[in-house]
Amino acid sequence: MAKRRVIDIESEVESSSSEYSPPSTARQPTSRKRRKRKEPEGATRVEHPDTDTTREYCPSHAASVHQIQSAASTCRALLQWYTGVSESRGMPWRKPYDPSLSIDARAQRAYEVWISEIMLQQTQVATVIPYYNRWMEKFPTIRDLAAASIDEVNSLWKGLGYYSRASRLLSGAQKTVKDFNGRLPDNAKDMEAHIPGIGRYSAGAICSIAYGEVVPVLDGNVHRLLSRFLALHAQPKAKATLNILWSAANDILTTGARSTENPAIGYPGDVNQALIELGSTICKVRDPNCEECPLRDQCAGYLWSSASKTASDDIPDIEELCTICEPLERGSGVLAFPMKVERKKAREELDLVNVIEWRSKSQQRMFLLVKRPENGLLAGLYEFPTLANVTASISNSTSTESLLSMYLSSKVYLRVDAGSADSESYHIVNTKPVGDVIHVFSHIKKTYRVQWVLLEGCSEPPFPTPLNDDKSTKTPSRRAKQPRSESTQRSSGTAWFDMNEVAEANIGTGVRKVWELTKRLWE
Repeated sequence: MAKRRVIDIESEVESSSSEYSPPSTARQPTSRKRRKRKEPEGATRVEHPDTDTTREYCPSHAASVHQIQSAASTCRALLQWYTGVSESRGMPWRKPYDPSLSIDARAQRAYEVWISEIMLQQTQVATVIPYYNRWMEKFPTIRDLAAASIDEVNSLWKGLGYYSRASRLLSGAQKTVKDFNGRLPDNAKDMEAHIPGIGRYSAGAICSIAYGEVVPVLDGNVHRLLSRFLALHAQPKAKATLNILWSAANDILTTGARSTENPAIGYPGDVNQALIELGSTICKVRDPNCEECPLRDQCAGYLWSSASKTASDDIPDIEELCTICEPLERGSGVLAFPMKVERKKAREELDLVNVIEWRSKSQQRMFLLVKRPENGLLAGLYEFPTLANVTASISNSTSTESLLSMYLSSKVYLRVDAGSADSESYHIVNTKPVGDVIHVFSHIKKTYRVQWVLLEGCSEPPFPTPLNDDKSTKTPSRRAKQPRSESTQRSSGTAWFDMNEVAEANIGTGVRKVWELTKRLWE
Protein backbone atom coordinates (compact mmCIF):
# COMPACT_ATOMS: atom_id res chain seq x y z
CA MET A 1 0.00 0.00 0.00
CA ALA A 2 1.40 3.38 -0.99
CA LYS A 3 2.52 5.98 1.50
CA ARG A 4 0.39 9.06 1.82
CA ARG A 5 3.35 11.43 1.69
CA VAL A 6 6.74 11.79 0.08
CA ILE A 7 8.75 13.40 2.80
CA ASP A 8 11.34 15.31 0.78
CA ILE A 9 8.64 17.17 -1.11
CA GLU A 10 6.33 17.39 1.87
CA SER A 11 8.93 19.05 4.07
CA GLU A 12 9.40 21.83 1.55
CA VAL A 13 5.67 22.29 1.04
CA GLU A 14 5.12 22.48 4.81
CA SER A 15 7.68 25.26 5.14
CA SER A 16 6.15 27.34 2.37
CA SER A 17 4.83 30.83 2.85
CA SER A 18 1.56 31.21 4.72
CA GLU A 19 0.16 33.45 1.99
CA TYR A 20 -2.95 31.73 0.66
CA SER A 21 -3.79 33.89 -2.35
CA PRO A 22 -2.36 31.91 -5.27
CA PRO A 23 0.03 33.94 -7.38
CA SER A 24 -0.43 34.45 -11.09
CA THR A 25 1.71 31.84 -12.81
CA ALA A 26 1.63 32.66 -16.50
CA ARG A 27 0.64 35.28 -19.05
CA GLN A 28 -2.57 34.63 -20.88
CA PRO A 29 -1.98 33.41 -24.44
CA THR A 30 -2.67 35.84 -27.28
CA SER A 31 -4.24 35.20 -30.65
CA ARG A 32 -1.07 35.89 -32.63
CA LYS A 33 -0.31 33.67 -35.58
CA ARG A 34 1.75 30.64 -34.59
CA ARG A 35 5.14 29.99 -36.11
CA LYS A 36 6.27 26.62 -37.36
CA ARG A 37 8.54 24.91 -34.87
CA LYS A 38 12.21 24.57 -35.70
CA GLU A 39 13.84 21.74 -33.87
CA PRO A 40 17.17 22.50 -32.16
CA GLU A 41 20.17 21.41 -34.16
CA GLY A 42 21.17 17.87 -33.25
CA ALA A 43 17.97 17.20 -31.26
CA THR A 44 16.39 13.78 -31.45
CA ARG A 45 12.77 13.57 -32.54
CA VAL A 46 10.75 10.90 -30.73
CA GLU A 47 7.75 9.59 -32.67
CA HIS A 48 6.45 7.13 -30.07
CA PRO A 49 7.08 6.47 -26.37
CA ASP A 50 8.39 2.99 -27.20
CA THR A 51 10.93 4.26 -29.72
CA ASP A 52 14.45 3.14 -28.89
CA THR A 53 15.73 6.61 -28.04
CA THR A 54 17.54 7.75 -24.93
CA ARG A 55 16.97 11.50 -25.01
CA GLU A 56 14.56 14.07 -26.37
CA TYR A 57 14.83 17.81 -26.08
CA CYS A 58 12.10 19.49 -24.07
CA PRO A 59 9.87 20.97 -26.80
CA SER A 60 9.09 24.67 -26.56
CA HIS A 61 5.67 25.21 -25.11
CA ALA A 62 3.52 27.94 -23.69
CA ALA A 63 3.48 28.66 -19.99
CA SER A 64 -0.30 28.22 -20.17
CA VAL A 65 0.25 24.47 -20.51
CA HIS A 66 0.90 24.54 -16.78
CA GLN A 67 -2.50 25.98 -15.96
CA ILE A 68 -5.69 24.04 -15.33
CA GLN A 69 -7.57 24.22 -18.63
CA SER A 70 -11.01 23.13 -17.41
CA ALA A 71 -11.33 23.20 -13.66
CA ALA A 72 -15.02 22.28 -13.75
CA SER A 73 -14.60 19.07 -15.73
CA THR A 74 -11.47 18.14 -13.77
CA CYS A 75 -13.27 18.59 -10.48
CA ARG A 76 -16.32 16.69 -11.71
CA ALA A 77 -14.29 13.69 -12.90
CA LEU A 78 -12.27 13.71 -9.70
CA LEU A 79 -15.30 13.71 -7.39
CA GLN A 80 -17.17 11.08 -9.36
CA TRP A 81 -14.16 8.79 -9.04
CA TYR A 82 -13.68 9.55 -5.34
CA THR A 83 -17.31 8.80 -4.52
CA GLY A 84 -16.79 5.28 -5.78
CA VAL A 85 -13.55 4.54 -3.97
CA SER A 86 -13.74 6.40 -0.67
CA GLU A 87 -15.87 3.79 1.06
CA SER A 88 -13.75 0.89 -0.19
CA ARG A 89 -10.69 2.34 1.58
CA GLY A 90 -12.21 2.66 5.02
CA MET A 91 -10.13 4.60 7.53
CA PRO A 92 -11.18 5.44 11.09
CA TRP A 93 -10.50 9.15 10.61
CA ARG A 94 -12.43 9.40 7.33
CA LYS A 95 -16.00 10.50 8.03
CA PRO A 96 -18.68 12.25 5.95
CA TYR A 97 -18.77 16.01 6.36
CA ASP A 98 -21.69 17.18 8.50
CA PRO A 99 -22.33 20.95 8.30
CA SER A 100 -24.80 20.73 11.18
CA LEU A 101 -22.12 19.85 13.73
CA SER A 102 -21.63 22.20 16.68
CA ILE A 103 -18.48 24.27 17.09
CA ASP A 104 -17.10 21.81 19.62
CA ALA A 105 -17.91 18.80 17.43
CA ARG A 106 -16.11 20.38 14.47
CA ALA A 107 -13.13 21.12 16.67
CA GLN A 108 -13.09 17.46 17.71
CA ARG A 109 -13.09 16.45 14.03
CA ALA A 110 -10.17 18.83 13.47
CA TYR A 111 -8.25 17.10 16.27
CA GLU A 112 -8.92 13.66 14.75
CA VAL A 113 -7.86 14.77 11.27
CA TRP A 114 -4.76 16.47 12.69
CA ILE A 115 -3.60 13.28 14.41
CA SER A 116 -4.16 11.22 11.25
CA GLU A 117 -2.39 13.70 8.97
CA ILE A 118 0.72 13.85 11.16
CA MET A 119 0.84 10.07 11.53
CA LEU A 120 0.47 9.59 7.78
CA GLN A 121 3.57 11.61 6.99
CA GLN A 122 6.17 9.15 5.67
CA THR A 123 4.08 6.21 6.91
CA GLN A 124 1.77 3.76 5.16
CA VAL A 125 -1.96 3.86 5.83
CA ALA A 126 -2.08 0.22 6.95
CA THR A 127 0.65 0.90 9.51
CA VAL A 128 -1.03 4.05 10.82
CA ILE A 129 -4.53 2.62 11.48
CA PRO A 130 -3.71 0.60 14.64
CA TYR A 131 -1.55 3.44 15.98
CA TYR A 132 -4.36 5.91 15.37
CA ASN A 133 -6.89 3.70 17.15
CA ARG A 134 -4.64 3.25 20.19
CA TRP A 135 -3.92 6.98 20.24
CA MET A 136 -7.60 7.92 20.26
CA GLU A 137 -8.26 5.44 23.07
CA LYS A 138 -5.49 6.99 25.17
CA PHE A 139 -6.03 10.64 24.16
CA PRO A 140 -9.64 10.93 22.91
CA THR A 141 -9.61 14.74 23.05
CA ILE A 142 -7.03 17.43 22.58
CA ARG A 143 -7.23 18.24 26.29
CA ASP A 144 -6.30 14.67 27.15
CA LEU A 145 -3.26 14.96 24.91
CA ALA A 146 -2.25 18.34 26.34
CA ALA A 147 -2.24 16.86 29.86
CA ALA A 148 0.09 14.01 28.87
CA SER A 149 3.84 13.80 29.39
CA ILE A 150 6.36 13.42 26.60
CA ASP A 151 7.13 9.93 27.89
CA GLU A 152 3.48 8.90 27.53
CA VAL A 153 3.31 10.34 24.04
CA ASN A 154 6.56 8.73 22.90
CA SER A 155 5.52 5.40 24.39
CA LEU A 156 2.38 5.39 22.26
CA TRP A 157 4.34 6.56 19.20
CA LYS A 158 7.07 3.92 19.54
CA GLY A 159 7.59 2.12 16.25
CA LEU A 160 6.26 4.87 13.95
CA GLY A 161 9.61 6.65 13.71
CA TYR A 162 10.25 10.36 13.15
CA TYR A 163 9.59 11.03 16.83
CA SER A 164 9.69 14.78 16.41
CA ARG A 165 6.16 14.44 15.04
CA ALA A 166 4.97 13.16 18.42
CA SER A 167 6.61 15.97 20.39
CA ARG A 168 5.12 18.56 18.03
CA LEU A 169 1.66 17.06 18.52
CA LEU A 170 2.08 17.44 22.27
CA SER A 171 3.30 21.04 22.06
CA GLY A 172 0.56 21.88 19.56
CA ALA A 173 -2.11 20.46 21.85
CA GLN A 174 -0.76 22.39 24.82
CA LYS A 175 -0.72 25.61 22.79
CA THR A 176 -4.30 25.00 21.63
CA VAL A 177 -5.58 24.41 25.16
CA LYS A 178 -3.72 27.39 26.55
CA ASP A 179 -4.46 29.97 23.86
CA PHE A 180 -7.51 28.69 21.95
CA ASN A 181 -9.73 27.17 24.63
CA GLY A 182 -8.99 23.66 23.42
CA ARG A 183 -10.16 24.22 19.83
CA LEU A 184 -7.80 24.22 16.87
CA PRO A 185 -8.23 27.43 14.83
CA ASP A 186 -10.97 27.11 12.20
CA ASN A 187 -8.98 28.67 9.37
CA ALA A 188 -5.75 27.52 7.78
CA LYS A 189 -3.90 30.82 8.03
CA ASP A 190 -4.29 31.09 11.82
CA MET A 191 -3.68 27.40 12.31
CA GLU A 192 -0.38 27.53 10.44
CA ALA A 193 0.67 30.73 12.18
CA HIS A 194 -0.05 29.68 15.76
CA ILE A 195 0.04 25.89 16.16
CA PRO A 196 3.53 24.30 16.37
CA GLY A 197 4.26 21.63 13.79
CA ILE A 198 1.43 22.57 11.41
CA GLY A 199 2.54 23.85 8.03
CA ARG A 200 0.63 25.02 4.99
CA TYR A 201 -0.32 21.56 3.74
CA SER A 202 -1.49 20.21 7.12
CA ALA A 203 -3.44 23.38 7.88
CA GLY A 204 -5.22 23.16 4.52
CA ALA A 205 -6.05 19.47 4.97
CA ILE A 206 -7.39 19.88 8.51
CA CYS A 207 -9.43 23.01 7.85
CA SER A 208 -10.94 21.84 4.56
CA ILE A 209 -11.88 18.40 5.93
CA ALA A 210 -13.03 19.37 9.43
CA TYR A 211 -14.24 22.95 8.99
CA GLY A 212 -15.17 23.01 5.29
CA GLU A 213 -12.83 25.90 4.51
CA VAL A 214 -12.07 26.42 0.83
CA VAL A 215 -8.30 26.09 1.00
CA PRO A 216 -6.06 23.86 -1.19
CA VAL A 217 -3.59 21.15 -0.23
CA LEU A 218 -0.26 20.15 -1.75
CA ASP A 219 1.39 17.14 -0.17
CA GLY A 220 3.88 14.84 -1.90
CA ASN A 221 1.14 12.85 -3.62
CA VAL A 222 -0.67 15.92 -4.96
CA HIS A 223 2.67 17.46 -6.00
CA ARG A 224 3.43 14.40 -8.12
CA LEU A 225 -0.13 14.14 -9.52
CA LEU A 226 -0.29 17.79 -10.60
CA SER A 227 3.27 17.77 -11.98
CA ARG A 228 2.17 15.02 -14.34
CA PHE A 229 -1.24 16.53 -15.01
CA LEU A 230 0.42 19.79 -16.08
CA ALA A 231 3.51 18.15 -17.69
CA LEU A 232 5.68 20.30 -15.44
CA HIS A 233 9.34 19.32 -15.69
CA ALA A 234 10.97 21.89 -13.43
CA GLN A 235 12.92 21.87 -10.18
CA PRO A 236 10.29 20.36 -7.83
CA LYS A 237 11.19 22.44 -4.79
CA ALA A 238 11.70 25.75 -6.60
CA LYS A 239 9.39 28.60 -5.59
CA ALA A 240 8.13 29.05 -9.16
CA THR A 241 7.25 25.35 -9.39
CA LEU A 242 5.44 25.35 -6.06
CA ASN A 243 3.53 28.50 -7.01
CA ILE A 244 2.24 26.80 -10.16
CA LEU A 245 1.19 23.67 -8.29
CA TRP A 246 -0.49 25.52 -5.43
CA SER A 247 -2.34 27.64 -7.99
CA ALA A 248 -3.50 24.54 -9.85
CA ALA A 249 -4.73 22.88 -6.65
CA ASN A 250 -6.57 26.08 -5.78
CA ASP A 251 -8.16 26.31 -9.25
CA ILE A 252 -9.49 22.76 -9.08
CA LEU A 253 -10.88 23.39 -5.61
CA THR A 254 -12.45 26.82 -6.12
CA THR A 255 -13.26 27.29 -9.80
CA GLY A 256 -14.38 23.70 -10.22
CA ALA A 257 -16.57 23.60 -7.14
CA ARG A 258 -18.25 26.95 -7.97
CA SER A 259 -19.11 26.01 -11.54
CA THR A 260 -22.77 25.40 -12.34
CA GLU A 261 -21.54 22.80 -14.84
CA ASN A 262 -20.50 20.60 -11.94
CA PRO A 263 -23.46 18.63 -10.57
CA ALA A 264 -21.23 16.58 -8.28
CA ILE A 265 -20.19 19.47 -6.07
CA GLY A 266 -18.57 18.28 -2.88
CA TYR A 267 -17.33 20.19 0.10
CA PRO A 268 -13.68 21.28 -0.04
CA GLY A 269 -12.49 18.37 2.06
CA ASP A 270 -13.86 15.94 -0.54
CA VAL A 271 -11.94 17.62 -3.36
CA ASN A 272 -8.69 17.69 -1.39
CA GLN A 273 -9.04 14.12 -0.19
CA ALA A 274 -9.79 13.03 -3.76
CA LEU A 275 -6.54 14.61 -4.99
CA ILE A 276 -4.56 12.95 -2.20
CA GLU A 277 -6.25 9.60 -2.76
CA LEU A 278 -5.70 9.71 -6.52
CA GLY A 279 -2.03 10.53 -6.06
CA SER A 280 -1.44 7.80 -3.48
CA THR A 281 -3.37 4.95 -5.15
CA ILE A 282 -3.37 5.63 -8.92
CA CYS A 283 -0.70 8.20 -9.80
CA LYS A 284 1.97 6.38 -7.83
CA VAL A 285 5.68 7.10 -7.86
CA ARG A 286 6.94 4.13 -9.87
CA ASP A 287 3.87 2.31 -11.14
CA PRO A 288 1.13 4.76 -12.16
CA ASN A 289 -2.09 3.15 -13.33
CA CYS A 290 -2.96 5.56 -16.12
CA GLU A 291 -5.62 3.24 -17.53
CA GLU A 292 -7.69 3.64 -14.36
CA CYS A 293 -7.08 7.36 -13.87
CA PRO A 294 -10.23 9.51 -14.14
CA LEU A 295 -8.11 12.47 -15.31
CA ARG A 296 -6.18 10.65 -18.02
CA ASP A 297 -7.86 12.37 -20.98
CA GLN A 298 -6.98 15.78 -19.52
CA CYS A 299 -3.50 14.88 -18.30
CA ALA A 300 -0.86 16.84 -20.23
CA GLY A 301 1.88 14.46 -19.13
CA TYR A 302 -0.01 11.44 -20.43
CA LEU A 303 -0.93 13.16 -23.71
CA TRP A 304 2.61 14.45 -24.18
CA SER A 305 3.99 10.92 -23.86
CA SER A 306 1.53 9.51 -26.39
CA ALA A 307 2.44 9.19 -30.08
CA SER A 308 -0.22 11.57 -31.29
CA LYS A 309 1.06 14.47 -29.20
CA THR A 310 4.79 14.08 -29.52
CA ALA A 311 5.27 16.07 -32.70
CA SER A 312 3.16 19.19 -32.46
CA ASP A 313 3.97 21.57 -35.33
CA ASP A 314 3.24 24.86 -33.60
CA ILE A 315 5.16 26.74 -30.95
CA PRO A 316 4.01 29.89 -29.14
CA ASP A 317 5.44 33.35 -29.48
CA ILE A 318 8.50 34.01 -27.41
CA GLU A 319 6.57 36.13 -24.90
CA GLU A 320 4.38 33.15 -24.08
CA LEU A 321 7.07 30.50 -23.66
CA CYS A 322 7.47 28.55 -20.48
CA THR A 323 10.74 29.54 -18.84
CA ILE A 324 11.02 27.06 -15.97
CA CYS A 325 10.90 23.60 -17.58
CA GLU A 326 14.27 21.92 -18.06
CA PRO A 327 15.57 19.47 -20.72
CA LEU A 328 13.77 16.21 -20.46
CA GLU A 329 15.02 12.64 -20.61
CA ARG A 330 12.60 10.41 -22.50
CA GLY A 331 12.02 6.73 -22.01
CA SER A 332 9.47 6.33 -19.21
CA GLY A 333 6.38 8.31 -20.27
CA VAL A 334 4.64 10.04 -17.38
CA LEU A 335 7.40 8.84 -15.07
CA ALA A 336 9.46 11.73 -16.41
CA PHE A 337 7.29 13.97 -14.21
CA PRO A 338 7.98 15.42 -11.73
CA MET A 339 11.59 16.25 -12.52
CA LYS A 340 14.02 14.03 -10.62
CA VAL A 341 16.54 15.71 -8.38
CA GLU A 342 19.73 14.23 -6.99
CA ARG A 343 19.39 13.70 -3.27
CA LYS A 344 22.07 15.07 -1.01
CA LYS A 345 24.32 12.43 0.45
CA ALA A 346 23.67 11.90 4.15
CA ARG A 347 26.53 13.18 6.27
CA GLU A 348 28.38 10.55 8.26
CA GLU A 349 28.86 10.75 12.01
CA LEU A 350 30.47 8.47 14.60
CA ASP A 351 28.99 8.21 18.12
CA LEU A 352 30.59 6.41 21.04
CA VAL A 353 27.83 4.58 22.92
CA ASN A 354 28.39 3.30 26.45
CA VAL A 355 26.04 0.55 27.59
CA ILE A 356 26.63 0.99 31.33
CA GLU A 357 25.50 -1.82 33.57
CA TRP A 358 25.46 -1.87 37.38
CA ARG A 359 25.38 -5.32 38.91
CA SER A 360 24.63 -6.08 42.55
CA LYS A 361 26.03 -8.89 44.67
CA SER A 362 22.70 -10.65 44.22
CA GLN A 363 23.13 -10.36 40.44
CA GLN A 364 20.50 -7.69 39.97
CA ARG A 365 21.33 -6.04 36.62
CA MET A 366 20.47 -2.38 35.91
CA PHE A 367 21.29 -0.26 32.83
CA LEU A 368 21.68 3.51 32.65
CA LEU A 369 19.58 5.48 30.15
CA VAL A 370 19.71 9.23 29.56
CA LYS A 371 16.87 11.25 28.08
CA ARG A 372 17.64 13.32 25.00
CA PRO A 373 16.69 17.04 24.84
CA GLU A 374 13.04 17.86 24.22
CA ASN A 375 13.90 19.42 20.86
CA GLY A 376 15.81 18.16 17.86
CA LEU A 377 16.62 14.68 16.65
CA LEU A 378 14.86 11.91 18.63
CA ALA A 379 13.49 14.50 21.03
CA GLY A 380 12.61 13.21 24.47
CA LEU A 381 13.69 9.60 23.84
CA TYR A 382 16.02 7.63 26.05
CA GLU A 383 19.45 6.47 24.91
CA PHE A 384 22.54 4.91 26.43
CA PRO A 385 25.14 7.50 27.54
CA THR A 386 26.60 8.67 24.26
CA LEU A 387 29.47 10.84 23.09
CA ALA A 388 28.12 12.21 19.82
CA ASN A 389 30.04 12.93 16.64
CA VAL A 390 33.52 12.00 17.85
CA THR A 391 36.54 11.86 15.56
CA ALA A 392 36.45 9.05 13.04
CA SER A 393 39.95 7.91 14.03
CA ILE A 394 38.87 6.82 17.51
CA SER A 395 39.70 3.20 18.38
CA ASN A 396 38.24 0.67 20.76
CA SER A 397 41.15 0.97 23.17
CA THR A 398 42.68 3.52 25.53
CA SER A 399 41.08 6.51 23.83
CA THR A 400 37.54 5.18 24.29
CA GLU A 401 38.24 4.39 27.94
CA SER A 402 39.52 7.90 28.59
CA LEU A 403 36.51 9.38 26.83
CA LEU A 404 34.27 7.21 28.97
CA SER A 405 35.91 8.46 32.15
CA MET A 406 35.57 12.06 30.98
CA TYR A 407 31.92 11.53 30.04
CA LEU A 408 30.99 9.92 33.35
CA SER A 409 32.61 12.67 35.38
CA SER A 410 31.71 15.76 33.36
CA LYS A 411 28.42 14.91 31.66
CA VAL A 412 26.39 12.72 33.98
CA TYR A 413 28.57 13.38 37.03
CA LEU A 414 28.96 9.72 37.84
CA ARG A 415 32.16 9.18 39.82
CA VAL A 416 33.70 5.73 39.78
CA ASP A 417 37.03 4.22 40.78
CA ALA A 418 38.50 2.25 37.90
CA GLY A 419 40.51 -0.22 39.98
CA SER A 420 38.99 -0.18 43.46
CA ALA A 421 37.28 -3.27 44.82
CA ASP A 422 35.83 -1.43 47.81
CA SER A 423 32.22 -2.50 48.29
CA GLU A 424 31.43 0.99 49.56
CA SER A 425 32.36 2.67 46.28
CA TYR A 426 31.45 2.21 42.63
CA HIS A 427 34.14 0.81 40.36
CA ILE A 428 34.49 -0.35 36.77
CA VAL A 429 35.24 -4.06 36.70
CA ASN A 430 34.97 -4.67 32.97
CA THR A 431 34.92 -2.74 29.72
CA LYS A 432 34.41 -4.62 26.50
CA PRO A 433 33.95 -3.45 22.89
CA VAL A 434 30.68 -4.69 21.40
CA GLY A 435 30.92 -3.59 17.78
CA ASP A 436 29.50 -1.01 15.40
CA VAL A 437 25.84 -0.40 14.59
CA ILE A 438 24.89 1.49 11.43
CA HIS A 439 21.67 3.48 11.54
CA VAL A 440 20.60 5.85 8.75
CA PHE A 441 18.37 8.86 9.29
CA SER A 442 17.06 10.90 6.37
CA HIS A 443 20.06 13.25 6.54
CA ILE A 444 22.63 11.49 8.77
CA LYS A 445 24.34 8.13 8.55
CA LYS A 446 25.20 7.23 12.12
CA THR A 447 27.80 4.70 13.17
CA TYR A 448 27.28 3.78 16.81
CA ARG A 449 30.54 2.38 18.22
CA VAL A 450 29.35 0.42 21.22
CA GLN A 451 31.17 -0.60 24.37
CA TRP A 452 29.78 -2.39 27.42
CA VAL A 453 30.82 -1.06 30.83
CA LEU A 454 30.21 -3.07 34.01
CA LEU A 455 30.00 -1.29 37.36
CA GLU A 456 29.89 -2.89 40.78
CA GLY A 457 29.86 -1.65 44.35
CA CYS A 458 27.34 -0.50 46.94
CA SER A 459 23.89 -1.93 47.49
CA GLU A 460 22.08 0.37 45.03
CA PRO A 461 23.03 1.71 41.60
CA PRO A 462 24.54 5.21 41.55
CA PHE A 463 22.20 8.08 40.78
CA PRO A 464 23.86 10.58 38.45
CA THR A 465 22.97 14.23 38.37
CA PRO A 466 20.65 14.99 35.45
CA LEU A 467 22.15 16.77 32.46
CA ASN A 468 19.88 19.80 32.82
CA ASP A 469 20.63 20.40 36.52
CA ASP A 470 22.05 23.74 37.56
CA LYS A 471 25.81 24.02 37.02
CA SER A 472 26.27 24.67 40.70
CA THR A 473 25.08 21.18 41.51
CA LYS A 474 27.79 19.38 43.38
CA THR A 475 29.26 16.12 42.18
CA PRO A 476 27.59 13.26 44.07
CA SER A 477 29.53 11.46 46.74
CA ARG A 478 31.14 8.15 45.91
CA ARG A 479 29.35 6.65 48.86
CA ALA A 480 25.99 5.02 48.48
CA LYS A 481 22.95 7.24 48.87
CA GLN A 482 19.34 6.52 49.54
CA PRO A 483 17.77 5.76 46.16
CA ARG A 484 15.47 8.29 44.61
CA SER A 485 12.07 7.13 43.45
CA GLU A 486 11.79 5.76 39.93
CA SER A 487 9.47 8.58 38.87
CA THR A 488 11.92 11.18 40.18
CA GLN A 489 14.81 9.57 38.32
CA ARG A 490 13.01 9.36 35.02
CA SER A 491 11.50 12.84 35.15
CA SER A 492 14.98 14.26 35.83
CA GLY A 493 16.36 12.85 32.58
CA THR A 494 18.46 9.91 33.79
CA ALA A 495 17.33 6.54 35.08
CA TRP A 496 18.43 2.98 35.74
CA PHE A 497 16.29 0.34 34.07
CA ASP A 498 16.15 -3.30 34.98
CA MET A 499 17.56 -5.49 32.23
CA ASN A 500 14.06 -6.71 31.39
CA GLU A 501 12.74 -3.15 31.09
CA VAL A 502 15.24 -1.73 28.60
CA ALA A 503 13.52 -3.02 25.47
CA GLU A 504 10.20 -1.53 26.65
CA ALA A 505 11.63 1.91 27.41
CA ASN A 506 11.02 4.88 25.10
CA ILE A 507 14.04 4.28 22.89
CA GLY A 508 14.47 4.78 19.16
CA THR A 509 15.22 2.13 16.56
CA GLY A 510 18.96 2.86 16.56
CA VAL A 511 19.22 2.42 20.34
CA ARG A 512 17.20 -0.77 20.08
CA LYS A 513 19.76 -2.10 17.58
CA VAL A 514 22.54 -1.22 20.04
CA TRP A 515 20.75 -3.10 22.82
CA GLU A 516 20.17 -6.19 20.69
CA LEU A 517 23.85 -6.28 19.70
CA THR A 518 25.02 -5.83 23.29
CA LYS A 519 22.82 -8.63 24.62
CA ARG A 520 24.77 -11.09 22.49
CA LEU A 521 27.65 -10.75 24.97
CA TRP A 522 25.79 -12.81 27.53
CA GLU A 523 23.06 -14.63 25.60
